Amino acid sequence: MALHPYDLYDVRSMLSEEEQAVQDTVARFTDERVLPIIGDAFDQGRFPRELIAEIAELGLLGSTLPEQYGGGGLNSVSYGLICQELERGDSGIRSFVSVQSSLCMYPIFAYGTEEQKKRWLPDMAAGRVIGCFGLTEPHGGSDPANMKTVARKDGGDWVINGAKMWITNGNLADIAIVWAQTDDGIQSFVVEKGMAGFAAQEIKHKMSLRASVTSSLFFDNVRVPEANRLPNVKGLKGPLGCLTQARYGITWGPIGAAIACLDEALNYSKERILFDRPLAANQAAQLRLADMARRITSGQLLSLQLGRLKDAGKMAPTQVSLAKWNNCRMAIDIARDCRDLLGGAGITTEHAAIRHALNLESVITYEGTETVHQLVVGRELTGINAF
Repeated sequence: MALHPYDLYDVRSMLSEEEQAVQDTVARFTDERVLPIIGDAFDQGRFPRELIAEIAELGLLGSTLPEQYGGGGLNSVSYGLICQELERGDSGIRSFVSVQSSLCMYPIFAYGTEEQKKRWLPDMAAGRVIGCFGLTEPHGGSDPANMKTVARKDGGDWVINGAKMWITNGNLADIAIVWAQTDDGIQSFVVEKGMAGFAAQEIKHKMSLRASVTSSLFFDNVRVPEANRLPNVKGLKGPLGCLTQARYGITWGPIGAAIACLDEALNYSKERILFDRPLAANQAAQLRLADMARRITSGQLLSLQLGRLKDAGKMAPTQVSLAKWNNCRMAIDIARDCRDLLGGAGITTEHAAIRHALNLESVITYEGTETVHQLVVGRELTGINAF
């Protein structure tokens, strides 16, 4: 029996019928709706907003949240498969869904009041309200504790001053989940578009995630009512808890990007004739293709086990760090190697490899750089914090 070239260990057989159905649905959406337009969207530096309604209709926003809040009630493995298939199309599409689901809907669900959940989550699941996550600051990067954005209590309101940087969905967003220093530690606020003193400025001239909106956020005495403060968490554990949710999905996403690149390189190598034979007939090409398949297989098994641990309530943040580190590195190396196998053709966005390689430069950096995740694992092994 021939093995599937992108699933050498038959990971598919380890999925439930529901998980397989979720994967098939999102794969079909990616094939039919994303892939035909994403190259042009990347070239134009345009996020394809026309896909938002369909993404929401498929139940991909807040897919793991309870149905009473508009979510799909899916398990973590299903969410991972959603991320994998979306990023097989483009990292920007997966980033949009990750931010909306894990970084915006999740904190409202986990840290908000019942009134806040009912107010925001159903509309967010339906794509009527788009969110962004305001944590990273211009000078902060990997050190979120060095936060300069502040919120001070003023009567029944809060007044926020500061700035956030590299915010996905920023100029698309109707609300921003903003983290700020207060006299009582770091807290979170839902800042609404149109509030006086709140502005978003889109970041241009990007060479990565071009089919995604990335922005700076500015807060100049923005007055936010107490009703918009998420009351059920204080300190860094709040934003870090959100990032753990998002990083879990990111361990799956790059698998999709890597599969897209391998698929392209494999087909190209069979069709490209050099020195009277297909490129795929060369040992050097086969060694490289085989190594890509090996790495993808390892990444698939890592993320599947991580998902099973998450669904069992046993997932540790260090395990997420290990998988994000491994799978992002795997994918970016594969994308670069596939670009090389395509030769000159590989530098154009008519092919997927260069687009995925450029996107993955962001994916390997955001929500914890590779170095940060290496140090997280090192701390786990040694018991010594080397940050």
